[in-house]
Amino acid sequence: MAEYSALALLKNAFSGNTDWKPAWRKAEPKPRYDVIIVGGGGHGLSTAYYLAKEHGITNVAVLERGYLGSGNVGRNTVTVRSNYMLPESIRFYEHSMKLWENLSHDLNYNVMFSQRGVLNLGHSPAQMDEFAKRGNTMRHLGADAELMDSAAIKRLIPAIDDSRSARFPIVGGLMQRRAGTARHDAVAWGYARGADRRGVDIVENCEVNGFIREGDRIVGVTTSRGEIRAAKVGVAVAGSTGHVMRMAGVDRLPIESHVLQAFVTESLKPFLDTVITFGMGHFYINQSDKGGLVYGGDIDGYNSYAQRGNLPIVEDVMSEMVTLFPSLAPVRMLRSWGGVCDMSMDGAPIIDIGPLPGMYLNCGWCYGGFKATPASGFCFAHTIARDEPHAFNAPFRLDRFHRGTVIDDKGQGATPRLH
Repeated sequence: MAEYSALALLKNAFSGNTDWKPAWRKAEPKPRYDVIIVGGGGHGLSTAYYLAKEHGITNVAVLERGYLGSGNVGRNTVTVRSNYMLPESIRFYEHSMKLWENLSHDLNYNVMFSQRGVLNLGHSPAQMDEFAKRGNTMRHLGADAELMDSAAIKRLIPAIDDSRSARFPIVGGLMQRRAGTARHDAVAWGYARGADRRGVDIVENCEVNGFIREGDRIVGVTTSRGEIRAAKVGVAVAGSTGHVMRMAGVDRLPIESHVLQAFVTESLKPFLDTVITFGMGHFYINQSDKGGLVYGGDIDGYNSYAQRGNLPIVEDVMSEMVTLFPSLAPVRMLRSWGGVCDMSMDGAPIIDIGPLPGMYLNCGWCYGGFKATPASGFCFAHTIARDEPHAFNAPFRLDRFHRGTVIDDKGQGATPRLH
């Protein structure tokens, strides 16, 4: 395409990008829409995109309190996978994986999806038995899985400490080769551009500070930029779900907000060409295209809306990294950041018609919201458009906690700390 030619790039570089065409319009809010989506992160933007693409609903506003992508979609470790244990989870995340595999083509925007594989390390025969069980379940339901022994892991990752004297000797691992990483900012920008080109209004710097009700029904929102009404209002605000829902008078939801830290090192030469998770601790690591090692661990064990964390988790994460890769001890950490996770009681998401008429709810993503971005938006759009869940999100309804049908999937690596 001529507009993206080398000459065009050079011209924009010398002009200070003054002629660079924005990827989406800076829309002004209209007084009324068919659908309002509260939250301009990955899930909100993908919902708007699929509402327009799959259901022909284009009179949609996405309301973001800050700049687009300023929340968790820009504050994560970019891992994409479907290596779960329970059928409900595998079906949902495998659908997401299939959407990921075609996403750059679908959006006509390079989201830099890299299928470099995700390897879960096993440290005992019992753990390997569990991996075999999970891998067989994945393969039975159409996801790929491969058991690896310690020798194969050493060939794949020469720098890993596989010695018998290691604190947690490596027995083997479970590899999903179709899994990998994507560029988080590009995902947000691609969905934003795709939604915008289908007529969706993306309204930044528009903070929702209340809900408009007629009886029990939600009919719009009040914002820092005035009242906006709609027949349907979807809420997709991740760690801010509890705060936003209280504005609607919903005080009790089965979620808590915790900060999850992530870190990146200085740039290194190619060191790691896959994603690794540490089976005896909560640790995961990959290498970015810029050369920095991107890694994280467990949530901070207290409720918080702050996008930062405390030093005990920093110490835990660094010690686990050096346990696996002793050669990384001298490497300098470049920066850290935090995202606010909405931790559900069973570690699985909630995508459902909301607790009030006219409201729809998307929350409870715990550690795993980024990889779910395509399927979350696809299923949430279906739920909003048709007033019923899609088959993929039917198990993730809010009332499962009342019905006792929780989805406690240990294969996901999430252990919520609800108190």
